Amino acid sequence: MLTCFATATKAQSDVFRQAQGRFSGMGMGSGGSDSIGHRTGLEDSITIYFRFLDTSRLRGFDSVLYEFPRKISQPWYHVTLGNLGNASRSLLFEPLMKAGWDYGFHTYDDYNLTVEDARFYNTTRPYSELNYLLGSKSEQFIRLMNTQNLKPNWNMAFEYRLINSPGYFQNQNTNHNNYRFTNWYQSKNKRWQNFIVIVGNKLQSGENGGIASTAFLDSAGGGFDDRSNIPTKLGPDNPGSRNFFSSHIATGRLYTNATYMMRNQYDLGQKDSLVVNDTTVIPLFYPRVRLEHTIAYSTYHNRFQDTWADSAYYDSLYLFHLAKKPDTFYVKEYWKDLTNDFSFYTFPDAKNAQQFLKLGAAIQNMHGSMVDSFYFKDSVYTRDYYNTYIHGEYRNRTRNQKWDIEALGSFYVAGFNAGDYNAYISLRRLISKQIGYLEVGFQNTNRTPSFMFNSLSSFYLDTAAVPLDLKKENTNVLFGTFEQPKLRLKLQGKYYLVTNYTYYSGYIQVAQASTIFNVMQLSGEKIFRIGGGWNWKAWVTLQQRVGDGPVNLPLITTRNQVGYDGSLGFKNLRISFGGEMRYFTPYKAPEYSPLLGQYFNQEVNTIRLERPDIAAFLHFRIKSFNAYVRAENLNSINIANGGGFTLNNVPTNGYPYPGLQIRVGVFWSFVN
Repeated sequence: MLTCFATATKAQSDVFRQAQGRFSGMGMGSGGSDSIGHRTGLEDSITIYFRFLDTSRLRGFDSVLYEFPRKISQPWYHVTLGNLGNASRSLLFEPLMKAGWDYGFHTYDDYNLTVEDARFYNTTRPYSELNYLLGSKSEQFIRLMNTQNLKPNWNMAFEYRLINSPGYFQNQNTNHNNYRFTNWYQSKNKRWQNFIVIVGNKLQSGENGGIASTAFLDSAGGGFDDRSNIPTKLGPDNPGSRNFFSSHIATGRLYTNATYMMRNQYDLGQKDSLVVNDTTVIPLFYPRVRLEHTIAYSTYHNRFQDTWADSAYYDSLYLFHLAKKPDTFYVKEYWKDLTNDFSFYTFPDAKNAQQFLKLGAAIQNMHGSMVDSFYFKDSVYTRDYYNTYIHGEYRNRTRNQKWDIEALGSFYVAGFNAGDYNAYISLRRLISKQIGYLEVGFQNTNRTPSFMFNSLSSFYLDTAAVPLDLKKENTNVLFGTFEQPKLRLKLQGKYYLVTNYTYYSGYIQVAQASTIFNVMQLSGEKIFRIGGGWNWKAWVTLQQRVGDGPVNLPLITTRNQVGYDGSLGFKNLRISFGGEMRYFTPYKAPEYSPLLGQYFNQEVNTIRLERPDIAAFLHFRIKSFNAYVRAENLNSINIANGGGFTLNNVPTNGYPYPGLQIRVGVFWSFVN
C-alpha cells in the first residue's frame, strides 16, 4: 500500500497526541522488537506529521483537490503583471502589520520560501514529493522534496523549487530558484531540541514597463495576434523568444535573499512513560520550564538593471536624464541582518505543551550597502543600525480543543525602530458541533515605514522633492470568523483603522496619508450541494474604504467553481472537474513602477474586466498520484476574429493577462 499519509494505529495516535509536537519515540521502546518478523499489511504505508517552528501542534497533509492556487503558492485573489513569477499584488486590503525593521520589497513575496512556513517532519518512512507543471509558452514549475528520520528523534528535510516562464509578452520572462533545508533533533532524554533552517531565494524577473499601447491588443493584422510581437516600453525588441533554458534578464529585477537560523531549546520538567504492550514502553517527558536561544542571519540583495536603457522613458517617468546610453544602468541595495533572541517559557499544565507563557528579548544588528549608477558613476555608502526589543506570548490550546487563546506582543526599546510595537490577541471557541466555531480578535501595530521610503535608500529616487518627515504608521484591525463545517460555511469580517499610511503616489513619489481612514472587509466561503456529487463553491469579499485614504479597492472580488467532486464509482479515484470564474468590480487599480518594483496609488484610470477570468479544470488523485489539467483564460476567445484568444483582460494598466493558457501538472508522492 503506497500512500502519502496512512492512519496511525491507536497506540501510535496516543503517542502523537501526548508528544504534542515532540518526536513520538517510535522504535525506542525498552522491550525492543519481536524476534520473528511478521507482515502486518502496513509495510509500504507511512505515518507522517509535521509542525511549524513557532507551534508544537502536529498537522496532517492537505488533501483538497480543487485548490490549484495552493500548488503554485499564489492565492486566488492575487494578480500579477501577466506572467507566473512577475510582481504580484492582492485585490484585498492587506496592510503590512509587522513592527521593526522592514526592507519594504514585498511584490515578490508569493515566490519566496520562508522560515515561517518551513515544515519540520516526523515520519516512520522516508518520504518524497515530485511536482512538475508544464504550461503554454514553455512555462515550467518544478518542486522536489525529501524528508526522512535519520533516527527516531532526528529528522531532516530538503526542498527545491523552480519557476521558469518566458511569458506571452516581451521582456516578462521569469526564472526563480528556491531551496530550503530543515533539521529537527531531540535528545534521547527529550530535554534538548535543536531546529535548523537554511532557506535561499534567487528571483529574476523581466520588467517590460507594460506594452507600448493597449491599441495593439485590438489591432487586426500586423502580426499582433501573436502577443510576443507587441512592443513594450522597456527591454530589447525580441519577438518570439521562448528559450526556457535561458535565465538572462536584460532589463529587470534580480532579488536574492537568504536566512540561516538555528534554535536551541532546553527543558526542565518531569519524566513519564507510555506502555503500549508487554514489550514496548515509550518514554515521555513533560516540560515545565524551557530556555531558548535563536540566532538568525539574513541577507537581502535587491537589484534593478537595464542594459537597453531608454533615456526618454526615464526622463518622462523618473525625472532623471541619461546623457548617453550606458552599458548597464542599475540601482541596487544590499542588507545583512543578525538577530540573537533569548526566551524563557513556563508551562502551567504539565501535560499540555500547547499552553505556555513566553517572555524574551532580542538584539538585532543591521548593515546596509546602497549603490546606484546614475550618470555612469558608482556611488557606494553604508549604514549600520541596531534594535533592541522585548516580546511576550501566551498560548492555550485546551486539551478538549474547545478553546484556543493566542496573545502576543513586542516592543522596540531602543535603536532604529525605537517605539515600534505590535499587539495581537485572538480567542477561538467551539460553541457546539451544531453551531460551529467562533473566533474574535484584535491587532494593533505601530511601525516605522519600510526602509524603501527612507531618503537614504538607493531606491529613494524622488531627489527633486524635500524628503518627508515620515511618522510612524499605526494600524488597528478588529476581526471575527465564524465556521460551520457541517454547512461548509465560513464567514469573516475585518475592520481596519489606519493612521499615517505610507505609500507611493507615482513612479517615484513617496507620500504619507495625512488623515485617518477606515476599511470594512466582509468575506464568505460556502460550498452548495447541487446533487449527485455536483457542487457550487463560492468565495466572495466585499470591501469599502471610509474616509479620504489613498487606497482604492474593488467593491466585490469573487471566485466561483461549479463542478463534480467524487470518485465516479472507483475505489481509489478522487476527481474534481468543472468550470471556474474569477471577477472583480471596476476600480482605480494601482499602477506599477518597474524601477522600484512597487505598485503605486493612482486616481485617473479605472480598471475593469470586460469579462470574468474563466477556466475549465480536471483534477484527480489515484492513491498518491495527483494530476491537474487546466485551460485558463477561456474568456479571451474572440469569436468575431475567427476564434482566436485575443480578448485579453488587463487587471493592471498596461499589463495584459495572457490568452488561452493550458497547464498540465503531475504531483506525486513516494514512500521510499
